[in-house]
Amino acid sequence: MAKRLDHVIVIDIESTCWDGGFPPKGETNDIIEIGLTPLELSTGRRLEKRSILVRPERSKVSPFCTQLTTLTQEQVSTGIRFKDACKILEDEYLSQERLWASYGDYDRRQFDKQCRDEGVRYPFGPSHLNAKTLFAIGRGLPNEVGLPQAMALLGLKLEGTHHRGHDDAWNIAAVLWEVLKKMRTG
Repeated sequence: MAKRLDHVIVIDIESTCWDGGFPPKGETNDIIEIGLTPLELSTGRRLEKRSILVRPERSKVSPFCTQLTTLTQEQVSTGIRFKDACKILEDEYLSQERLWASYGDYDRRQFDKQCRDEGVRYPFGPSHLNAKTLFAIGRGLPNEVGLPQAMALLGLKLEGTHHRGHDDAWNIAAVLWEVLKKMRTG
C-alpha cells in the first residue's frame, strides 16, 4: 500500500527494441530511458518532466529502436547504470512510498524482470496504477486504447515526441489527471 498519496509518479520507459519484436541472439531488452513526471494529486499539476538515460548492458540500440524513440546508441552510452537509475527513483522521488503509474503494464513488467535479472532492488512499492486500463474503464470503452487515441478522446494535444519516455510520461500524467478529476466530480 502506498504510504504517501501526495503525488503519483508517472513513469514511461523506453527499452531496446528490434524490428519484428525479437532481440538478436545473445541480447535482451534493456531499459534505455526512464521518463518521469510527478503528478501532484491536490492540484493536478505536473511537477517535472525528466529523462533518465540508462546505459544498456545486455543489448545495443537498433536502427529500428532509434527510428521509434529517436534515441541512439551514442546517447544512451552516456547514460547511467540501471541500478543507479533505480536509486534515483528511490532517493529523489521516494518511489518505495508513493503510488506509481504507467500507461499499460509493460513498464511494470520490464522493471520487475530487469531488477530480477540484474539483482537490483525493485525501486517501487507494491502499488502500481495501470493508467491505460483505468482510462478505458472510466470511459466505458470496450478495449484499451493507445496514448495518442486517449489524448484525442480527451481533446488533449500530444506534447513532444511520442515514444520518448519523458514526453510520454508528461502526456500520461495529463490523461491520468483528467480521469482522476472526473472521478472526483462524479
